[in-house]
Amino acid sequence: MTKIVFMGTPAFSVPVLEGLIDQGYEIVAVVTQPDRPVGRKKIITPTPVKVAALKYDLLVLQPEKITGSPEMQTIIDLQPDVLVTAAFGQFLPEKLLQVPTHGAINVHASLLPKYRGGAPVHYSIINGEKETGVTIMEMIKKMDAGGIFSQASLPITKQDDVGTMFEKLSLLGKELLLETLPKIISGELTPTPQNEDKATFSPNITREQEAINWEKTAEEIDCQVRGMRPWPIAFTTYEGTRWKLWAVDVLADETTSETPGTIIHKDKKQLWVACGEQTVLSIKELQPAGKAKQLIQEFLNGSGQQVAVGQQVK
Repeated sequence: MTKIVFMGTPAFSVPVLEGLIDQGYEIVAVVTQPDRPVGRKKIITPTPVKVAALKYDLLVLQPEKITGSPEMQTIIDLQPDVLVTAAFGQFLPEKLLQVPTHGAINVHASLLPKYRGGAPVHYSIINGEKETGVTIMEMIKKMDAGGIFSQASLPITKQDDVGTMFEKLSLLGKELLLETLPKIISGELTPTPQNEDKATFSPNITREQEAINWEKTAEEIDCQVRGMRPWPIAFTTYEGTRWKLWAVDVLADETTSETPGTIIHKDKKQLWVACGEQTVLSIKELQPAGKAKQLIQEFLNGSGQQVAVGQQVK
């Protein structure tokens, strides 16, 4: 039986782990990030992968930093045949990558060499890509630069956001890994080097990137909103108050000559904002600072009654 150490953290990783278990692989340890405080009440919460691992009575290791840790020595002592990672969230030292007999394999949520790094799904949507996918790759010391074993793609629809794409890609990643892993173990499949000239990067989203620039077109802003939902959520500012924008709609049949960021239409159910290149966006769902998210009609009939045509969002 093939012995695997699995390393992952968010919900994206859970179907991959469960797929390996269902296929009969021996999971000798699961490595995930430490429990963290979550929400306004800062409740200490285990990662989704830890919750899944404990359900199967698996050994769980949670190093704050894997390099040089006692947990790393435990992995070395276990002498796994394969090390599988899926959104683990830490760099692995070369000493650890050399331990497994059949190598260290990563399930990465992009079509490498596009979107190396920690936020590939976010950038795929933000940049208006028509498709994304999953890559099964060998792990080397350089981030997401190892050779490619296999890939599978999925379309990105106008309704998709980070949440829906993570769900789709986690299931695709599970199926692709289960199809690819036996061929890696048997030696039937060898990795193909990536084309470095085509590499692009997707570092973690910064606070500055969350802010909406109304000089962009309505289409680009819609991509930004969906590319940051359900986290971290794009925002704009009205009269010094932050609005998080959860959903918007591109009004393809509308144009305007107003300055981008100008509120150009308001009624009991709609709020339109001028965008770049004379395009128009309708805000569908927002979350004012300190309040719950709400549909635009709820907002306009409540705390948003003072919002007026001609005012600016920034």
